[in-house]
Amino acid sequence: MSHIKLGKYNQLEVVKEVDFGVYLDGDEDGEILLPQRYVPEGTTPGDMLNVFIYLDMDERLVATTLQPYVQVGEFACLEVAWVNQFGAFLNWGLMKDLFVPFREQKAKMQKGGRYVVHAHLDEESYRIVASAKVEHYLSKEMPQYQKGDEVDVMVWQKTDLGYKVIVENSFSGMLYKNEVFRQIAPGDHLLAYVKLVREDGKIDLELQKEGAKKVDDFSERLLQFIKDNGGVTTINDKSEADLIYDTFGVSKKTFKKAVGDLYKKRLVVLEEGKIRLA
Repeated sequence: MSHIKLGKYNQLEVVKEVDFGVYLDGDEDGEILLPQRYVPEGTTPGDMLNVFIYLDMDERLVATTLQPYVQVGEFACLEVAWVNQFGAFLNWGLMKDLFVPFREQKAKMQKGGRYVVHAHLDEESYRIVASAKVEHYLSKEMPQYQKGDEVDVMVWQKTDLGYKVIVENSFSGMLYKNEVFRQIAPGDHLLAYVKLVREDGKIDLELQKEGAKKVDDFSERLLQFIKDNGGVTTINDKSEADLIYDTFGVSKKTFKKAVGDLYKKRLVVLEEGKIRLA
């Protein structure tokens, strides 16, 4: 069994220098060329290099120090560089483009279009290929997240409900459109928070923690209150908690956070015993 991880980074030893690059020790796979243009300055035999391994035009193992936009086992949003009678070829940051056979496309890919895909090894040809049939490559395991957990997500698809996302490169998640207050698009990488792990393993998410969302919502309400009252209010962070709660229905802590938020955004100025519109 080869120890080379095709389509991933490998730590390999330089064994030989030649005019056109250096050869790396690929163990059972033999020596692997790192072309001269990618050889770090000062490299000598015996050095260990962190290189990405893929197949060249002749299907031979080759190394590069370029950073691809996706590795085998990962999802990414990539642009179609060209199309032929066999499928589409995506720009993934390397000399040789990443192939998506027609059978792995949901709709026919167009040159210049951007698509979310999963990179993997084709079992028959052992080539690195990509698939737009993302749902086939999501984990079937039950996610072990708790409410409020922070996760990395990538936006995958816009739907009537909101946005399907890929959670931590593994799970299916959803951001509901009535809870998304900024422009997002497929391929965007975001920080999100777990609201609920459903019985089917899908995850409901939000882009703000509940507490932070509460402050943001109240900040808008407080700003409107000040506008509606001639641009000034005598209720301030020195006011009694009871007065704040009776007026706004929030705690003094939430009130102070909202005032700080508006002040940082330069929407209000703080005066002695007053908060005034900036």
